[in-house]
Amino acid sequence: MKRLLLLLLLFALPVRAEFPEKSLRLVIPFTPGGTNDIVGRLVTEGMGRRLGQNIVIENRGGAGGMLGAEIVAKAAPDGYTILLGGSGSLSISSLVHRHVPFDVATAFAPIGLMAVGPNVIVVHPGLPVHSLRELQAHARAARPPLSYASPGVGSTGHAAGVMILQALGVEMEHIPYRGTAPALTDVMAGRIPVFTNALAPMQPYVEAGRLRALAIAGTRRSPAMPNLPTTAEAGFPSIQAATWYGLLAPAATPADRVARLHAALAATLADPEVRRKLEEGGVEVEASESPAAFARYFTEDRARWTVVIDQAGMRGAE
Repeated sequence: MKRLLLLLLLFALPVRAEFPEKSLRLVIPFTPGGTNDIVGRLVTEGMGRRLGQNIVIENRGGAGGMLGAEIVAKAAPDGYTILLGGSGSLSISSLVHRHVPFDVATAFAPIGLMAVGPNVIVVHPGLPVHSLRELQAHARAARPPLSYASPGVGSTGHAAGVMILQALGVEMEHIPYRGTAPALTDVMAGRIPVFTNALAPMQPYVEAGRLRALAIAGTRRSPAMPNLPTTAEAGFPSIQAATWYGLLAPAATPADRVARLHAALAATLADPEVRRKLEEGGVEVEASESPAAFARYFTEDRARWTVVIDQAGMRGAE
């Protein structure tokens, strides 16, 4: 009789379903069509299959990525709302902009790093330099000073440009644009001689001879341009300006749910077809071995950019 009562009690207890039980939402803090969008859609398609649930994309651009990041920072910490974050939307924008409505260092539970997009340092072909050392010498002698373009004040390109000037020990005039496309147009026209940005939009123009690439601002050579040296090989190891892409959940998301999301991400990034498509999109797969490893990466990246931004006096942009 006691055994029967025990069995009835067990059957009466609610069964805890495995996470996730419903569709998830990925917030991409930029408008559709850019590298963030390409990476997010490729990765979440694979993750959705492995999780057994759809992942709905929500593009929420604005404020250099801060608008979309705020949505996730203030979402319920249940693992169903996640953020595609990166060095531009989290590390740099949060350091540069005056009004950030959350603490970037504590607002998120890192899930995993996905990829890095190496930045390339280019000049107009009319500038008589073919290496960073030659650019350094030419910039020191230039009167008036050379100028460099960026996609806007407080952008990754702006911060990367400042990092380059600090490493080379030179002065250049910063010319901000409203986006990558207009900046690229003026550099190719010869109105601005120096520019640094993600490799993907620059590669066709380098291959066509409309831009001259000097170095990859990353830790290793890019498979897309294997003959182009890294900044370390060129003698300036402190110039590290690759853009990273990773997934984050709101702080206090249960650790088992973060681990489940990380496992689905890792399995997706190990898929050769996904890796091929990401590389075609101009980024290189860079999977973190655990959420804790990605948290360390995020902290170190933010600390590195803090030094650059503080030395340059870049804080305080609206």
